[in-house]
Amino acid sequence: MRVALLGGGTVGAEVARILLANSADLAARVGEPLELAGVAVRDRKRDRPGIPADLITDDPEALVNRPDSDVVVELIGGIEPARSLILSAMSHGSSIVTANKALLASHGAELNEAADRARVDLFYEASVAGGVPLLLPLRQSLGGDRIRRVLGIVNGTTNYILTKMGEEGMGYEEALSRAQALGFAEADPTADVEGFDAAAKAAIIATLAFHTRVTIDDVHREGITGITAADMSAARRMGFVVKLLAVAELTDDEAGLVVRVHPAMVPHSHPLASVRDAFNAVFIEAEAAGEVMFYGAGAGGQPTASAVLGDIVSAARNRTTGSRPGWTRPYAGLEIRPISMVRTRYTLILDVLDRPGVLASVAGSFATHDVSIQTVRQDQRDGGAVLVIRTHLARESDLAATVENLRELDCVEQVVGVMRVEGEEGS
Repeated sequence: MRVALLGGGTVGAEVARILLANSADLAARVGEPLELAGVAVRDRKRDRPGIPADLITDDPEALVNRPDSDVVVELIGGIEPARSLILSAMSHGSSIVTANKALLASHGAELNEAADRARVDLFYEASVAGGVPLLLPLRQSLGGDRIRRVLGIVNGTTNYILTKMGEEGMGYEEALSRAQALGFAEADPTADVEGFDAAAKAAIIATLAFHTRVTIDDVHREGITGITAADMSAARRMGFVVKLLAVAELTDDEAGLVVRVHPAMVPHSHPLASVRDAFNAVFIEAEAAGEVMFYGAGAGGQPTASAVLGDIVSAARNRTTGSRPGWTRPYAGLEIRPISMVRTRYTLILDVLDRPGVLASVAGSFATHDVSIQTVRQDQRDGGAVLVIRTHLARESDLAATVENLRELDCVEQVVGVMRVEGEEGS
């Protein structure tokens, strides 16, 4: 079984190292020897310790078009040329292993259909949560169950930043700088902190979990750059932590699906609350299996390489035995609905004037838009007061109308923060 590798970066180099170092063990698992046919890189002159020089090429097209490449592993990222290279490899009969979440979230249907036509495998376990085994359990272990909801921490950078802000009182900029110094965040962290990375992963998870075609354009997205010290303080006082969550769930009538990424308050009693630093976890609520959580390292060369190697073994074994799992078809065709249809709980922080009648005016705004208040906490501040208000279950559209109304009240100086509450019973 010959393996062609596209990409010699952190993950690619680790995949190559393991393929070469553990060849005997991998051969026993597959039933045939695994041979590294070549490694395509941008710069051939760069030193690649552990990879024989005669395997390195800067011509990825020639590598994927070789008729003797059984499995092509794409680790270069981005949309192009990754998409074209994968389609070309499939047309030449190669099975595909990829970790390319951006490509799958935008062109997943096209790639799956191409794999189906070519009768080759397309595996992408490493695209969502690094070394955390998630997609295979969704395809197989939970394949006969009905999943109702998925809550996930799928971006290690933002989870690290929010952990430092919540536990050590760091501001956003300080926590981001620490993450960059440790290599958890890129020099340009936009994809992580604005939720693009998590949204791509949410689309992939939702497609498999709900058997419905979901792209990144279907995902409501909010990042963490607006999280304030007041948000963190309010969460701590109420027994919550703040997490950037990827959420996919059935609507109340079970005919629709809402997929969203945004910061949320999670109670300490929920398993996701204990997921700290750069770790990932995905919590699934299923009809028969109940509550299931997958946890582990979500990024890094070794964890991601572990998931890639698992897919390589599966693809090679299928070719050896002449079997393949086939495409998990999006047969359900649920309607993708906007976040305005979601019903959840909320926490609002308001700066208000300290005078009689303020609470009545604020409560009136909630009542006007059918949003029920669960609790109100008032703290004094110079020249006014701070109200921390928690709601019962409310529709997103009603809460948005309430916030607009609050901003128009003379007694409300500022709506400091609005955050959804996830993971409580009934929410």
